[in-house]
Amino acid sequence: MTRRALATLGCVTLAWGVAPTPETAHATPTAHDRRASRDTVVPPSSEYVVAVASEATDEIAIVRFGPGGATVQRRVPVGMNLMDPDGPHGLGVSPDGAHYYVSTAHGTPFGWLWKLRTSDDQVVGRVQLGNFPATLQVSPDGHYAFVVNFNLHGDMVPSDVSVVGTDDMVELARIRTCAMPHGSRLSSDGRRHWSVCMMDDQLVEIDATRLVVARHFVLTKGAERGMTGPPMARSHAGHDMSGHGMTTPTGADTTTCSPTWAQPSPDGRRVFVACNRTSDIVEIDVASWTMVRRIPAANGVYNLAMTRAGSRLVATNKRDRSVSVIDAASGRELARLRTQRPVVHGVAISADDRYAFVSVEGIGSEPGTVEVIDLSALQVVARVDVGQMAGGIDVLAQRAVPPTR
Repeated sequence: MTRRALATLGCVTLAWGVAPTPETAHATPTAHDRRASRDTVVPPSSEYVVAVASEATDEIAIVRFGPGGATVQRRVPVGMNLMDPDGPHGLGVSPDGAHYYVSTAHGTPFGWLWKLRTSDDQVVGRVQLGNFPATLQVSPDGHYAFVVNFNLHGDMVPSDVSVVGTDDMVELARIRTCAMPHGSRLSSDGRRHWSVCMMDDQLVEIDATRLVVARHFVLTKGAERGMTGPPMARSHAGHDMSGHGMTTPTGADTTTCSPTWAQPSPDGRRVFVACNRTSDIVEIDVASWTMVRRIPAANGVYNLAMTRAGSRLVATNKRDRSVSVIDAASGRELARLRTQRPVVHGVAISADDRYAFVSVEGIGSEPGTVEVIDLSALQVVARVDVGQMAGGIDVLAQRAVPPTR
């Protein structure tokens, strides 16, 4: 089958009225969970279009979710290498929904950022970046994309964040940060950018107006502290992230964070950092640049997303094969939902805060999966298979569904 032939329709794998299965049950139910599990799931009144990147198959699946369930509408090939995977990894949509951007991580040695038109999935631009471009986000004004160069296969040295002008797809700056940067996220006003250092145990803040590192924050348990300026180089002895957050920690080290994601609150007052190794979430006050608390999380917490109302934090738990919905005010886990397949990866929340869309990589020959979580009922309400190693995910559009007569 040619790459072009991959742009085909998918099929519904779960629709409405399906009773909860072991895969959708709460792993550690609370009284709140038990009440939620008996709630009637209300079908959506809108239709949602989601894009998810599959690193092993060099394709973007365009998933449509609505009253009829979830379907793969088409599969969009991306990349240039005909022999080896280009590895689409990060994915982000422009604020106006007109374009979406995909980073391809594998290169010789450098990767690329691709710009595709949402209306017809046509490539309208691309630019070469650094080693292993990974997570990305488009600025609120739509004119810039911030892409971390993860440098997975290179020497364990400080890497950087690429800033791309999206109008002409030109790399404007490459800002040195730390070893293995990941989790690229901007404040809602576009003035601050945060990413984490998986091998340096730090959070890095970039002044997005001056394109320089402004501050960094040490995340090691018991040694948390915020400082100005760029991060310091640290020893990486015994610090192995080759398993992309799947490796179970061993030995006596119970303090290393191994951060994998930074998620700002909608009002910009807090940043939440996923500590994959210690399985907790560090909450940081942006104004004082101090730690507020460490929130207990499930095993291998990996990616985070927050509702636009700022009330709920959704966390993917890579080693636990689950997704947690957390009350942001109290830090209490409201539900933990088991996924159908292992290696849970990314999460994106719809503009109306009703649904969380989760990408699951799968292992071996298993396909990837997109699982849909109703954030009111706290249940998995749909899932659909996509390409292997599903990772970067974002919501492209939300449209009202005309009432049936």
